[in-house]
Amino acid sequence: MVFSSILFLFRFMPIAFAVYYLTPRKQKNLVLLILSLIFYSWGEVRYFPIMIASILVDYTASRGIESHRGDPKACKAFLLMSVFFNLGMLGFFKYTDFFIENINALLGTGIPLVGLTLPLGISFYTFQTMSYTIDVYRGKVTAEQNLIDFGAFVVLFPQLIAGPIVRYTDINRELRERKLDPGQINDGVKLFLFGLGSKVLIANNIGSLWTEVEQMGFAGISTPLAWLAILAYAFQIYFDFSGYSLMAIGLGKMLGFEFPKNFDFPYISRSMTEFWRRWHMTLGSWIREYLYFPLGGNRKGKARNILNLLIVWAATGFWHGADWNFIIWGLYFFVLLLIEKLFLLPVLEKHRWLAAAYLAFFLSLSWVIFAITDLSAMGVYFTRLFAFEGGADWIYYLRNYAVTFLLAGVLATPALKPVYQRLDRNRVLSVLFFGAIAFLSVAYLVDASYNPFLYFRF
Repeated sequence: MVFSSILFLFRFMPIAFAVYYLTPRKQKNLVLLILSLIFYSWGEVRYFPIMIASILVDYTASRGIESHRGDPKACKAFLLMSVFFNLGMLGFFKYTDFFIENINALLGTGIPLVGLTLPLGISFYTFQTMSYTIDVYRGKVTAEQNLIDFGAFVVLFPQLIAGPIVRYTDINRELRERKLDPGQINDGVKLFLFGLGSKVLIANNIGSLWTEVEQMGFAGISTPLAWLAILAYAFQIYFDFSGYSLMAIGLGKMLGFEFPKNFDFPYISRSMTEFWRRWHMTLGSWIREYLYFPLGGNRKGKARNILNLLIVWAATGFWHGADWNFIIWGLYFFVLLLIEKLFLLPVLEKHRWLAAAYLAFFLSLSWVIFAITDLSAMGVYFTRLFAFEGGADWIYYLRNYAVTFLLAGVLATPALKPVYQRLDRNRVLSVLFFGAIAFLSVAYLVDASYNPFLYFRF
C-alpha cells in the first residue's frame, strides 16, 4: 500500500485517523502500532514475522546494553547482535541473488537464484533501528523501557516504506507525550496534499515520457530525445521521492510527530557537495553519523579521508540497489566530490552560471547510471547522448510535455515560495488551492493506470 493510491486515501487513511483521534492518549501508541502493522502487512503479510523480529531483537539489544553499562564486553556483544541482525536481514533479502549471479558469472557455476521478494521498507527501517541501538550504546539516549512505544517507533507507518529516516532521537519525546492541535493537523494536511500533487500530477505525468522511451528502446532515439528523456527522469525521481517524503512528514504532523526535512530544492545547488546536503537529507545525515565519522572522517589525514569517502560512496550506491549500476553511480559521485574537494569547489562558488551548467550536465549523466540497470543498455544510451543524431521524435514529446516540464522546472526551485506564503495567509484561496490539488490528484488516480513509486524497490 502506498500513499498515492485510492486504497490508502479513501479506506486506510480515514479509518486509521478516525480510530487514532478517538483513542485516549495513553493508548495512542498501541493503536498506532497496530495500525502500522496492518499497513505494513497489507501487501506482504508473509514478512510480518520479520518486522516483529526486528522490533524484538533491537528492543532486547538496547535493554541489554542499558542493563550492562558496567560491562563493556557485554554492551558490545548486544550492539553486535543488533548490527549483525539488521545488516544480515538486509543483506540476505536484498543482495543474495546479486552475489549468486556474480559468483556464477565469475566461476561458471550454476547456483540457482533464491528469488526473494524484498520486504517493504527494509532498507529504511533497518538503518533506523540500528541507529537507535548504536545511540543507546553511545549513551546518547536511554533504552526505551516500553515495548509498545518502541514498536510504534520502528513501524510508524508514515515513514516506514520510504523514509524520511527518522531516528529515535528525533521523536523520543513525542513518543511519550505529544499534543495534537488544529493548527498542526492543518499544516500536516497541506503538506500531505502538496506531496500528493507533486507525486501524482508532476512525477507521474513527466515520468511517462521516460517510460515510453524505455519501451521504444534506446538504439533508435535521437540525441535531443535522449537528453529530453533523462531530464524527464530527473524531474520524475525528484518529485516522486520528495513528494512521498512530504506526504510522510504531513502524516507525521497529523499524528503529532515532527519528522526531519528530507529535501531542500537540491536542483538549485552549485556543486555536487551542496546537492548532497539538499538531496535525501536524512540518509546523508545517517551515513555521516554512523559510517563516515566512525571511519575517521577527515581527521586522519588526506589519504585516509579519500579512502573513507570511497567506502562511504560505494556503500551509498550499494544501499540503493543490488546491481552494478548503483555501485558505479556511487563511485561516480565519489570521483566528482573528490575533485570538488581537491580544487573545483572554490571555482564553482565564484562562478554561478558555470556551477549551474556543471551541475545540470553531470547530474543528468548520474541519472542515466541510476536509471538503467543493464550496463549494455546504459552504454547504448550514453552513445545516443553524444552521437549528435538528429531526428524529429523529440518534437512530439516536447509538444506533449512542455507544460509539465515548465511546471516541474519552476517548482523545483523556491521561486514561487513567496507567492505560496501570500496565498496561504488567505483562508479562502488556501482552501481552493489545496482543494484543487486534491481533486485533480484523485481524478488522475481514478483514471490513470500509471502510478509507479521509484524508491519502492529500495
